[in-house]
Amino acid sequence: MTTEKVIRSVPKVLLHDHLDGGLRPETIIELADQIKYKKLPTQDPAELGNWFHRGANKGSLVEFLQGFEHTVAVLQTKENLERAAYEMMEDMHKDGVVYVETRFAPILHTEKDLYLEETVKAVLEGLERGKRDFGVGYGLILCGMRNMKNTLEIAELAVNFRRQGVVGFDLAGEEGGYPPKKHVDAFQFIQKANFNITIHAGEAFGKESIWQAIQWCGAHRIGHATRLLEDIIFDDEGSVFGFGDLAQYVLDKRIPLEICLSSNLHTGAVDKIENHPFGILFKEKFRVTINTDDRLMSDTDMTKEFLTAIKYFNLSFDDIEKININSMKSAFIPYKERLHYIYNVIKPGYQKIREQLLSFKTTEGNNEETVRKL
Repeated sequence: MTTEKVIRSVPKVLLHDHLDGGLRPETIIELADQIKYKKLPTQDPAELGNWFHRGANKGSLVEFLQGFEHTVAVLQTKENLERAAYEMMEDMHKDGVVYVETRFAPILHTEKDLYLEETVKAVLEGLERGKRDFGVGYGLILCGMRNMKNTLEIAELAVNFRRQGVVGFDLAGEEGGYPPKKHVDAFQFIQKANFNITIHAGEAFGKESIWQAIQWCGAHRIGHATRLLEDIIFDDEGSVFGFGDLAQYVLDKRIPLEICLSSNLHTGAVDKIENHPFGILFKEKFRVTINTDDRLMSDTDMTKEFLTAIKYFNLSFDDIEKININSMKSAFIPYKERLHYIYNVIKPGYQKIREQLLSFKTTEGNNEETVRKL
C-alpha cells in the first residue's frame, strides 16, 4: 500500500476551503456555456485547469485572486451554487474527508438577480444533499470582503442561518490596506451573538494583522498566519529561542491556525515549501491544521497537502492523525458533534488502517513506498 493510498483512505478534516476556489474545470465550462459566458480562455477541461494553476502560481496574492473572476461569474444562480456545493461534497468524499467547513462570500454572487439569503440557501441545499449522498459532514462559513463596507450585513446573515448549517463568519480578500479592525462592528455583532469567527490574517501582511484579528476582532481561528513567524525568536543556530507576546498568546490559548501549504507558496507568502513556518509551528506545539484553501487554483486536495507535509516536514502516521483530531477539535460545530467525529469516525478510521498496514506483507520485489513510522 503506497503512502498516497494510505493518506487518501484515512479520515481527514478540512477547515479552510473556498467554494468558488474549488470548482471542477468541466463544471466551469458547462456552466459558462449555459449562461453564455464567453470569457474563459479555453473550452478544454485539462487546459482550463492548467490555466487556473499557472495564473495562481505567480507568487502574488493579488494575481492569485484574479482567477476568481471566472468562477464567481458562473455562480450567479441558485442552481449553479447548489451544484458547486454538491460536487464539492462528492470531491471531499473521494478524498477521504469526513468533515469539511467550506466558505464563500454571498455578496459576490448577487450580480444578477439573487438576494444574499438566496445564495446561502442554495449553497446549504447543495451541502445537505451532498451529506445525504456521500456521508460527509459540513459547516458553512460566510465571508465578508475586506474591501467592502457591508461586512456587518454579512455577519448578521451568518447569525440568521446559524441553525441551518452556517457555523461561522470570516473576513477574506486582499490584506494590504484593509486591516481587520476596519470591520470591528461586524465582529462585535458576532461576539455578542456568541458565534464563531475566523479571519484571514498574516498571509500577505505582517504579524500586526494577526494581532488585530485576535485582539480587536476576537478571532477564534486564524486563516494562514504565516507571518506569525515574525514573532518567534531564533538563536544563532536557527533553533527557537523564545516567543514574542503574540506568538506566546496564540500558543497558550490554543488558537487554531488554518495552514495552507501549497496556497502559501503560490501566493508568495513563502518562497519555498521547506521554508514554510508550519514545520516550526508544529514542532513547537502550536495547534496547526492542514487545509487546501483553493483546490482549483492550487491543483490540490487534502491528500496532496498531507503528502507535501510528509515530504518536507517528516510527518509520521501518528502526526497525521493528531493534526486531523486537532482540526476536528477546532471545528465550529457543537462539542458533542466534534466528539462524535473524533471517537466514532477519526480514531477508528486510523486504527483500521494501522491494522491493515501491520498485516500487510510486502512481496518480493515490491518497492512501493509505504507509510513510515508506525
